[in-house]
Formats: sequence, C-alpha cells, structure tokens
Amino acid sequence: MIGALARKLFGSANDRRIKSYQPRVNAINALESELEKLTDEQLRARTDEFKQQLEQGKSLDDILAPAFATVREAAKRTLGQRHFDVQLIGGMVLHEGDIAEMKTGEGKTLVATLAVYLNALAGKGVHVVTVNDYLARRDAEWMGQIYSFLGLTTGVIVHGLDDAERKTAYTCDITYGTNNEYGFDYLRDNMKYRLEDMVQRPHYFAIVDEVDSILIDEARTPLIISGPLDDRSEFYNTIDGYIPQLTKGDYEVDEKQRTVTLTEAGMEKMEQMIRDADLLKGDSLYDIENVSTVHHINQALRAHTLFTRDKDYIVRDGEVIIIDEFTGRMMPGRRYSEGLHQALEAKEHQPIQPENQTLASITFQNYFRMYEKLAGMTGTAATEADEFFDIYKLEVREIPTNVSVARLDEDDEVYRTANEKYAAILAEIERANARLQPVLVGTASIEKSETLAEYLKKNGYKQIDFGNPKALEKLYAAARTGKPAKLFAVLNARFHEQEAYIVAEAGVPGAITIATNMAGRGTDIKLGGSLEMRIAQETAGIEDEAEKQKRIEQIKSDVERFREIVLKAEETVEIELAKGGKSAKTITKPGGLYIIGSERHESRRIDNQLRGRSGRQGDPGRSKFFLSLEDDLMRIFGSDRLDTMLQRLGLKDGEAIIHPWINKALEKAQQKVEARNFDIRKNLLKFDNVQNDQRKVIFDQRIDLMRDEDVAETVADMRHALVDDLVSKHVPEGVYPEQWDVVGLKEELNRVLALDLPVDEWAKEEGIADEEIMQRVEKRVDEHMAAKVAQWGPDVIRYVEKTLLLQTLDHLWREHLVMLDHLRQVIGLRGYGQRDPLNEYKAEAFNLFETMVAHLREAVTAQLMRVEIVPPEQQPELPEMEAHKFNPNTGEDEMSLAQVAMSPPTAPADRDPNNPATWGKVGRNENCPCGSGKKFKHCHGRFA
Repeated sequence: MIGALARKLFGSANDRRIKSYQPRVNAINALESELEKLTDEQLRARTDEFKQQLEQGKSLDDILAPAFATVREAAKRTLGQRHFDVQLIGGMVLHEGDIAEMKTGEGKTLVATLAVYLNALAGKGVHVVTVNDYLARRDAEWMGQIYSFLGLTTGVIVHGLDDAERKTAYTCDITYGTNNEYGFDYLRDNMKYRLEDMVQRPHYFAIVDEVDSILIDEARTPLIISGPLDDRSEFYNTIDGYIPQLTKGDYEVDEKQRTVTLTEAGMEKMEQMIRDADLLKGDSLYDIENVSTVHHINQALRAHTLFTRDKDYIVRDGEVIIIDEFTGRMMPGRRYSEGLHQALEAKEHQPIQPENQTLASITFQNYFRMYEKLAGMTGTAATEADEFFDIYKLEVREIPTNVSVARLDEDDEVYRTANEKYAAILAEIERANARLQPVLVGTASIEKSETLAEYLKKNGYKQIDFGNPKALEKLYAAARTGKPAKLFAVLNARFHEQEAYIVAEAGVPGAITIATNMAGRGTDIKLGGSLEMRIAQETAGIEDEAEKQKRIEQIKSDVERFREIVLKAEETVEIELAKGGKSAKTITKPGGLYIIGSERHESRRIDNQLRGRSGRQGDPGRSKFFLSLEDDLMRIFGSDRLDTMLQRLGLKDGEAIIHPWINKALEKAQQKVEARNFDIRKNLLKFDNVQNDQRKVIFDQRIDLMRDEDVAETVADMRHALVDDLVSKHVPEGVYPEQWDVVGLKEELNRVLALDLPVDEWAKEEGIADEEIMQRVEKRVDEHMAAKVAQWGPDVIRYVEKTLLLQTLDHLWREHLVMLDHLRQVIGLRGYGQRDPLNEYKAEAFNLFETMVAHLREAVTAQLMRVEIVPPEQQPELPEMEAHKFNPNTGEDEMSLAQVAMSPPTAPADRDPNNPATWGKVGRNENCPCGSGKKFKHCHGRFA
C-alpha cells in the first residue's frame, strides 16, 4: 500500500531512470535541423570525424548525442524512417549494456542501429544476435543500408558459410548472426591448429534480439560439437520393443519434474524380458555390467512417456527434429544427448543416427558472458529481471511506448473440459469473423494447433494453401465485399518456410491465423495487411513500369481500405447488472487484431508475447484466454480440487467461470514454475562454471601455443617435469638407496621414454643421490631429443612438437569432457552422505584436471621420444582431395598427420612381452603385447 503510494508520488525506479535520459534526447533533437542541411558526403564524413575524436581520447559517451543524431538522419535518408524519442532512449539503454524492454511494433530493429553504430566506431566489431537465419539476413540487408551510407561495413553469419566467408563477415564493423552460429564458431575456432584459421575476433560488444528467448529459453541447452561413436542402432530398437509391453502400473511419471521411473513390478518385468533375450549380464539388471542397458531402458521409457510427437518433436524425411517449446520452431541439427534422441528415433521407427562423443561444448550463459559489454532487447523481459541480473548482470529498463497501448486485455474464461473450451473458441472466432475482425489464435503445440484446425474444418472453414500464389485472393475479395470468406491459416513448425508471409497477412479483414507460440517472429502484424509484402508478391512478374506503378497504387488503396474495416470491427455487448436481466448496460469492445489464447503457458512471457502482437503503435486490439481444467498447466497444478468445487457450484456444460481472482491464481502458478525453472538453470550453471574455468585455461593455452613459433621450451619443461615425477616416485628424496625401486624406475623409463638406461648400475655407485640420478636421466633424454633435431633439422622437429602437443591436448581434453559428464550424472548421490554435490564436483573436477595435465606431459613426451619422420618420397600416396582434408569435428589437419608417423609397426611374432622396446607401433585396440589380455589402450598404451 505504502509502496504503491510512493510510486504514484515519485514514480518507480524505472520511471526515474527513463527521465534521466531526457537531457540527451533534447541534445540529439537540437542537432536535427543542423544535420538536415548536410549533403550525403558531409554526413558520411562524420564517421571519420568520430573515429578521430576517439583516437584523441574522447569516450563513446562523449560523442553519443552527435552519433545518434547522425544515425537518425541516415535512417531518414535511406529507409524513410525517423527514430522516435523513445527509440533514442532505447538506444541509450543498449549502449549502457542493459536490456531495453519495448512493446511489439515499437521498432526494436531500428533502435539497435543507434547503439550498434556508436560502438562500431571503436573498430573492435559489434555482433547483433538474432533468433534465426532469416532475421539475420533480413536485418543485415535492411539496417545495413544505414551503416553502408555512413561508411561502415556489415557482414552476416548464417548456416552453410565456409571459414573464409565467416572470417570476412567477422572482420566487418558490424556482424549479424544467430546465437548458435556465434557459439559454434567460437568452439570450432578453439579446435583449429593455426591462428590464421580462426574466424572470430575478441568478443567486444553484442546486442541480443529477443534476449529472453536466447539468454533464458535456449540457454537451458548447451552448444555441443560432437563426433560419432560406435553404431548401436539395433540395441536401441531391441530395447524400444519392450516398452509397449509395460503397463501404467509398471512405471511412475512425474510431469512436474519431467521424470519417469520403473516401479518394483516394472523392474522385475523388464529384467525378465532382458534375461529372456539373453541380454542380461550377471544375475541382476542392476549389476555394474548392465549399467549401459539400464541407461538405455530409462531413455526409451522417457521417450515413450514424456515426449509427444508434434509437440516436443516432429518426424520429417526420416528425421526426428526437435521443436522449440518457446518459439514453436523446428531446430534442425540439434539433438538430445545421452541417447535420448536415438530412443526417439527407435520409438518412431526412423533410421537411428550413431551416438556422439562430446568434442567441445559451452553454454550460452558462459559464451555471452565473454563479451566486454552485452545488451539485449525484447518485448517481454520484466518477468525474468532477477535472472538476467543474477546471471548476466543485465538490468531491465522498460521503455515507454511511442503511443499509449489501446488493447483490451479481458479476463480468462475457464471451462471444465477441453471440448467445451474448443467449442467456446470456435463460437468466438465465428462472431469475430462475421464482423471481419482478424483473429490470431495462439496454441502451445503443433498437435493443439492441428486439433483446432480440424474443429474449424468441420464447421465449414477452409485452410489457405500458401504454396498457391493466389491463395489470399479469396480472402481479399471477401474483405472487399464485406462478407467473411471462412478461410484460416496455420503457422507452426510444419509451415516454417511460409512464416513471414503468414504473419504479415494476419491483419487482413476476416483473417484467421492459428499460431504455435509467437516468440521472435520478427514480422509485425499490421492492420489491413502488409503493404510491403503484398507489393513484393503481386508485382514480382510485372515488367512494364507503368503497369507496375498502377498495381502498387491499387494495393495501397486496398490496404488502406482494409485497415479501416479492421479498425471498425468493434463488438457491442450487453452486460446484465442485476439478476433477471432487469437492468443492463451496453459496452463496446475495440476492433483491431483479436488475440485468442487457447491455453496458458508455463511462462508468463510467452503469454505476454502472444498478447503483444495486438495493439502495436497505439492500434486498438483485444486479447482473451480460454482455458480448461484439462490443460497441462491446470492439470499438473492441482485442478482436481477445482473441478470438484466447480461441479458442486453447479457449473453446467458449456458454462465458464470468469473472475480476476482466477487470473491472479494462474499468475501465481506461473510464477512458481518460473522460479523452479530458474533454480534448475542456476544450479546447472554452477556446475558448468567449473567446466568453464577449465575450458578457459585450455583454450587460452591453445592460443598461446598456436601463437608461439617455437614450443621447444614448453616441450622441454614438460619432459623435465615428467622425468622429475618418474624419478621422485621410484627414488624418493631422503630415502636410503636400499629402499629405492630401481627396477620399477628402469621399467617405467623404458615404457614411457623408450630408453633402456643403466639405472640399476648407477644406483650401485657409492655416494650417489637421487638428485644425481635425476640429472643423468634428464641428460640422456635431452641427448636423445637433440639427436632427433640433428637428424631431421630444427624446423621439422619444431613443427612436429607443435602438432603433437596440440593434437594430444585436444584428445585428452575430449576424454576429460566425457569424464566430467559422467561425474555430473552421479555426483548428486553424494548428497545422501550429507555432502554438498557442488563442492564435491569442484574437488573431483580439479583432481581430474590435474590428472589430465599429468597425462599430457607423459603422452607428449612419450610420443616425441618415439617419433620417426617419414620422408615425403617414402610416404604412401594419398588421393589429392584427402591430402589436405581438414576435419571440422576433430580440428585435425590430416595433411600434417600424414607427415608425422610413429615408429613402423613391428610384426606380432617379433615382439618380446617383457621388452616394450621390441613392440614398435601397437594399435590402440590391439591386445597389449605384455600378455595381460587387456587392449593396449587400457594397459601399456593408456597414456601413450
């Protein structure tokens, strides 16, 4: 109460912050008349002036007002658009490294040009991050006109570019691209073997469009570059065949936590089926030998019980493609990890792709936190303000609208069953269609959108085929005559390619559009339809300029007339004020775009994004949500009691309950879900931060190694450190010579360094100390390497050292990532022992990292001690294309590998099990020549 009164008197913190920008807005406006008098060349020359001022010591803040005024003038001359005052404020918020929350239709794309231009003057490169390739291309071409006019270069990063094209785009002053492309380029750069092959520059400034979608929704899944493992498709199909034989009593599903577990009866039934198929090792399904089988069973069970076709994924052209639950878009190329995607492929009887091993990974949180300055813009961020600040240190600033919002947001209608809800939605659509009011119906999944489409078809509506160029003519013709055409369009992942066209025409009189989520569509719904889209579509084949101009004038007239029809599509209703209908009043509900929500999403932001499609730039509009107790949110969060209560109150079929309290109750449920999801993301990030610290060390080390012309000193340090470790282990300091493990040291030096040194003879010398033995071993090792340098020349050896060091580092880092993944999966069990899993994970991860570094020293030294250089004339001939092949998954240049070969293989019969020097080159999957029965990679070749 007191807080509300204080806000009324003094304004909120956000209001006070927005007011503080006004003096700068006034300064920019004061420059407008002066800049209008400049020629194009004079305006362009201001860019060089600004750069000179920065070189002379001025800051970006010092030149903000003149730079923003310059961009505004350039936008007027190139795009015919002038930045509003509120857009100038939005640009300042972005420049300060915060989030500008601006309603749909307020021109966020244009706002970004202000901060982008100003920061690009520093010459370090500005990244603009979009949610898909279409928007990246569109914005780069559209806003690129401003930058080009002012003398700056613009690049765009989209799927399918090669490294040379990517490097060119990143060297531009401004680069547009998607979050996935930026992240994967960073990971690929850190798998390269030469600095000149890296495409990205240091991370200076990024503006993230639809920042809530990218930094929160998509940030739940890390970016992973992976390579294939062994094909186990038959095993997945076998396990999948057992799941349908289970009944509901064999497993328990927790939809809130998205988990499923077998009951005791289910375990026994599954164990018996596995035993009958002769797939069980040992006596029990839960013996250690069956851990992989149990994992596959759990993933198959998840695939069947928690994942729904056409909601969580779709099947297209033999592929299972994930659907983003927040945007409703397909995510080709993205796959669930840990065998879940393969389980879904088995469930849908599609070809099963091999499982992958992680080669490199990073979360969006840790990628975007690398930027010196980060900013974002969206229509809906306030509900997640705590998370933005907690994780990214970004503050949310609500920017006022240029014109007050005139949309009517009505209370929700809650029905008992889904059928009653759909019937009510259908009746509402028919009433709106009769007065030619365009309707946008939001659904939560493809399945729901197609259910609603079927309802419409059964009631005489026809779906528009956007593949037909004249598909909309019937809709236009009906609008001209004032009669509803009873046509509808469906926008979901199945019609992804036609997205921009469908959205653009959703404001035509009588248009009915069923859409699966509306996050980041990038195209405004304009009342009357999109003039630009229609001109582009309908004048595409007209060659004659006069005829083309005539057609454009007709389209302009059409769109203006349609806009008037939509504005006047108001609804007049009578509301009873007293029982019995004795007293009533008439109210008028506005025209414009009518938003109908078919259910509430877990996140309030998604609902707000749907609502925000209506009422752009002061246009009238309406929104209303129709819910049922069978909806996921209502069903999961305790609708049983509510259903019983409504029945007792005598709620009849087809009747709805409408009250502001219902809205508040739903909002609280959504807040709880959002808070829980935030806690999950925050917890995952704490674990990932441990890996991220190690990733930074490894990636920085790689860059240092690539930058060094000569790594001989690094390799020598590793060699000496390894010798120190080996000698100290077997000949400890301060221990009597009689207690030295001389035999063990001799064997280790032979195994690791391939040197047969007379350590046993040295140890017999009177008065010899451990330090003397260490120095002798180091001397022999250095002499061995010096002989190689003398034999092949320093240039060749330096190249070999660098190549082996980088390749070995990458190989061990990949194995380390797998170990960390496995560790994370089981570390939670430490909680049962009253130990903090996060602290345990940090300690274990540190020990693993230390072990990896030790293995790196040993592996690099061991390989260099054994390496033999094969002269070019003795190398086997390689096909022309293969000789210079670069593997993007492993980052290995196969040409360089062809030039570095280990000792030639020794025939198995010539190998002495007790003398590793006779083993030569042993394949990693061969049985170890020592006779242990283990594979070489698990025995003597473990670190080699």
